[in-house]
Amino acid sequence: MKNIVKIAGIILLSFAMQYCTYSQSQSTSNQKTNNMDTTKKTNNTLYSHTDQSKVNLSNDEWKKILPTEVYNIARLKGTERPWTSKFENSKEIGTYYCAVCGNPLFKSDTKFESGCGWPSFYEPVSKTSIISADDNSYGMQRTEVMCGRCKSHLGHVFNDGPPPTGLRYCINGVVLDFEKAKAAEKNYKEQTKHS
Repeated sequence: MKNIVKIAGIILLSFAMQYCTYSQSQSTSNQKTNNMDTTKKTNNTLYSHTDQSKVNLSNDEWKKILPTEVYNIARLKGTERPWTSKFENSKEIGTYYCAVCGNPLFKSDTKFESGCGWPSFYEPVSKTSIISADDNSYGMQRTEVMCGRCKSHLGHVFNDGPPPTGLRYCINGVVLDFEKAKAAEKNYKEQTKHS
């Protein structure tokens, strides 16, 4: 009987962890912190929304540049707690960038509500904006996704997303920056003037 309970517990645990596992970052704060502001990256001269050159720094070098929360997830492959990202329920129109190097990752129109607790997207900006690798940690077989420019850990991709790709990129919000679409913002302001 004890073996049946143990096996059932293991199966239940592995099923629960299958979609979006997490490990708490070393940060002791329970508050949602603002990700690196794209306008205040004075200590990160490599941050750019337009430069596509590859970035290859050691973790020691990244540790000097990045906020602790971003470093723990992007460089140490941690995961933020579910339902804590300010981007989880965001409906704003724009582009999501790598918070480490500024590489464009996802357009907001590919974001969808997956219910997993992390921002989810069905397609990256381009085939080179994201790279992937097998991840067999925690006794699971998953596919890790990383920034195509700086190779920072972003999250994982699963084959249970919506059409047209059938993919679900489950991404840590801490490693995302967001910029509103300027044209959309301009149109909104124009419309409110005439209303």
